[in-house]
Amino acid sequence: MDGQRDRFCEDRLPPVERWPELPGIDAYPDRLNAASYLLDPANGGADLECVRSADRAWTRAELTDRVGRLGAVLVDQHGVLPGTRVLVRGLNSPEMVAAILAVMHVGGVVVPTMPLLRAAELDRIADRSETDLVLTDHRLRGEVDAMARSVTIAAWGDGGDLDAATTRAVPRRAEDTAADEVAMLLFTSGTTGVPKAACQLHRDVAAICETVGANVYALTEDDVVCGTPPLAFAYGFGAFLAFPLRAGASVVLLEQPGPGPLLDAIERHGVTVLFTAPTAYRALIPLAEGRDLSSVRYGASAGETLPASTWDQFHEATGITLLDGIGSTEMLHVFLSNRLDAVRPGSTGLDVPGYRCRLVDDDGTPLGPGEIGHLEVQGPTGCLYLDDERQSTYVRDGWNRTGDLYELDGDGWYHYRSRADDMIVSSGYNVAGPEVEAALLTHPAVAECGVVGLADDERGQVITAFVVPAAEVEPSDDLARSLQDHVKATIAPYKYPRSVHFLDELPKTGTGKVQRFRLRDLS
Repeated sequence: MDGQRDRFCEDRLPPVERWPELPGIDAYPDRLNAASYLLDPANGGADLECVRSADRAWTRAELTDRVGRLGAVLVDQHGVLPGTRVLVRGLNSPEMVAAILAVMHVGGVVVPTMPLLRAAELDRIADRSETDLVLTDHRLRGEVDAMARSVTIAAWGDGGDLDAATTRAVPRRAEDTAADEVAMLLFTSGTTGVPKAACQLHRDVAAICETVGANVYALTEDDVVCGTPPLAFAYGFGAFLAFPLRAGASVVLLEQPGPGPLLDAIERHGVTVLFTAPTAYRALIPLAEGRDLSSVRYGASAGETLPASTWDQFHEATGITLLDGIGSTEMLHVFLSNRLDAVRPGSTGLDVPGYRCRLVDDDGTPLGPGEIGHLEVQGPTGCLYLDDERQSTYVRDGWNRTGDLYELDGDGWYHYRSRADDMIVSSGYNVAGPEVEAALLTHPAVAECGVVGLADDERGQVITAFVVPAAEVEPSDDLARSLQDHVKATIAPYKYPRSVHFLDELPKTGTGKVQRFRLRDLS
């Protein structure tokens, strides 16, 4: 602690020489608070509806008031200082938006988390970020109560203590933060299963609005945004919080997203812009007939590659143009994308204005058209891991290396080829095989296991487990289901293996390391 400031994140940023180059940051002021930037009255009228759910809607004035009151509660009742980490756990809801903004508003560091995470996963995040305060939807409190780490819990909804305290509080003015102070920690899976904390600065929130927000999505006050990514994802944070607030648009938040609720929301609210992943667009195709989707002017896609066949089928079924793009947690949002005036189905697109991409070989030598190489990017945002040696893996010679292999065509368009590492990307979620393996190994029927991602038309990749049963355990369909249920109960349910294969032994190197590339061949 340093007086009235918590220096935890500040002291654990990478040394400057290990930062990526950040072209364009001179365009931003030295003092900037991300919440104030997004809630600036110049972005839209106070009476404009800005966020709604199934049963309630808030104007910009109401959201701003709640953020100020909740900020006062954080400081006056919970002792939050500039730099204090606050874990936030909720469904996509107006309250979740307010909680994220309130932490930034008072200069704290918000740690948004997925609603599907289990207590052990929350513990790893809280321990890694040294977080002692949790704001949660009362319906999701169970896993927080089960955490091993001792934390203070404040819940909203159903008369929760946070609601009453917020109602009584006097709105607090925003903290005067430096643009390069940490505003948010977004945790992302590493290929080893050990989560990485990507530090996002107050300036980064403005940067994604001024680059991809302004140049690709170009929302206006007339837009109504809806979709499926969680607010705790970088993709969802930009789509449903940063971009609509900056543009004065309205967002419809779905607590239980799915093809049916999404189609209902489009018709009920006149949704104009969709944000989701290829898996969801594929699921919408057979359900679109007879639905009124005429209000939608385009759909944005990210999280996994969008095949040309999916683009064509969706467009034929709905008439809607899809804009495929790629981003990362480290970069905070999309940096390579199609745009309404430049669409090529089957390609991830072109550099987002403000960013520059390139392909390099294993040694970092730039490659030209027709050659497959590592995708690297530079821009006003970049990878800043919290006290993590993997900084030097992601950042090389000032460039952010994403872990994706791409090919450049003769016209300068980028085409996805594969991942360069063992990360499994399934239905837009990044899943580390070793984390699933660790969960499986806690089941008494498992002696050894290996988990990989196999190509799948519906999900991009499907999580697949190869299991060596314990002695005297017979493989069976019932055992496979038991293992799947066990994983769902141990870690976030979306990480469970949808396919389980039993083996007598796993393929290994001479030193005993599992050869995952050979597991992929076994299928």
